[in-house]
Amino acid sequence: MRALSRSLNLLVEKYLPNAFLFALILTIVTLILGMTLGSQSLPEMAEHWYGGFWGFLEFGMQMVVVLVTGYALAKAPPVNRLLTRLAGIPKTQLAALIMTMLVSAAFGIISWGLGFVGGTLVAIEIARRVKVADFRLLVAASYTAVIATQPVSLALTAPLLVNTPGHSLEAEIGLIPVTETLYSPTMISAAVFGFIGVLVAFILMAPKSKDVVPFSGPNDTQEAVSSTPASGDQTVSDRINNSRIINYLIVILGLIGIITYFVAQGFNFELNIINFIFLIVGIALHGSPAKYAKCITDGIPAASGIVLQFPFYAGIIGMMGGAGLIVLIGEWFASISTDATFPLFAYISAMIVNIFVPSAGGQWQVQGPVLIEAIGTMNVSAATVVNAVSVGDMTTNLLQPFFVLAALGLSGLGLKDIWGYCMTAMVVLMVIGSAIFLLVPVLGW
Repeated sequence: MRALSRSLNLLVEKYLPNAFLFALILTIVTLILGMTLGSQSLPEMAEHWYGGFWGFLEFGMQMVVVLVTGYALAKAPPVNRLLTRLAGIPKTQLAALIMTMLVSAAFGIISWGLGFVGGTLVAIEIARRVKVADFRLLVAASYTAVIATQPVSLALTAPLLVNTPGHSLEAEIGLIPVTETLYSPTMISAAVFGFIGVLVAFILMAPKSKDVVPFSGPNDTQEAVSSTPASGDQTVSDRINNSRIINYLIVILGLIGIITYFVAQGFNFELNIINFIFLIVGIALHGSPAKYAKCITDGIPAASGIVLQFPFYAGIIGMMGGAGLIVLIGEWFASISTDATFPLFAYISAMIVNIFVPSAGGQWQVQGPVLIEAIGTMNVSAATVVNAVSVGDMTTNLLQPFFVLAALGLSGLGLKDIWGYCMTAMVVLMVIGSAIFLLVPVLGW
């Protein structure tokens, strides 16, 4: 396993472009597929591309906010001390790896947004202190742990969508409770065996001491010295900027909003409420508006990849949908499927589509209707389709750099640094996922 990961790392270091070029190359590939398989003209594909290009503005802003507010929360003095204490526990690379993956997985089960940001920050703090641990390995392991446990994440998109009144397929499949999706034997097995599988894989991939690349960023993790002028030197504007009264009035208002949300919505951790919690708790822990604003400004550069690349992926989705490529893929797999093989082929088709449509919600809205229509003459439940699409989407997130941009922005690493590890882990998840969905009809799940 170590030899495989090293070979992949050497391969991607030599041939893999950066994450932005990956998006551009994927755009060109989609253009060619649309013109050949989709029988679209170049002007039509350009129209589809532009039509979808701005489709991720809301989601992109949500991701930027989750990244910078998560960064600011981690840099708040009390949280920084907690992370420092937590990161000081492991002393070996093995212990550092296991703790990083366990903490990241726990965050990811609550929400993938929390997992990607919180897990990466934990990996950074652990790597900062455990010099015998490979920094690239820990960041890749953190991201992979979140991916592997997504089948039971409280924020998994497709299962939540089909359990929401008024969803686009309610007339065909009704409402599917989470007991048949998130908490079904299929999804629990995928999460448990998937996490164990990638944990073992990363243990086996861990480089030997002579090959370790330790954390190379700043070593100072102590709280920054306050730049607030002494009370006698403060101007009126300084007092306003650092006003605790204004700070905590906003915090109180925010806490009321959070409580009201959970009373009305229940335990529903979607992106907006996570961002709002990060924002309010961060403001509270920094103690003044000026300190919090300064920390947010420091975190903004880490979000540059998201701002630049998300529109291109939205454009790719526009081309995939406009040219009918997603429908073609779904129909082809459905045409060669039987009752026994349909769950497996649905899983495989979802993995392929996710490379071009790295948005679980967007993928389900386009691919879901095709697969649901296909099971009309089969003895396959709609919940099985939802589960297969969800796990397939999750698996190739280790190949598609869309969601790893947050981790790369925070860690300062490039895609080349972690892609070999992620690709090896993806192979492990593919084997486990394929076995599970091949057994679903046999086990009656």
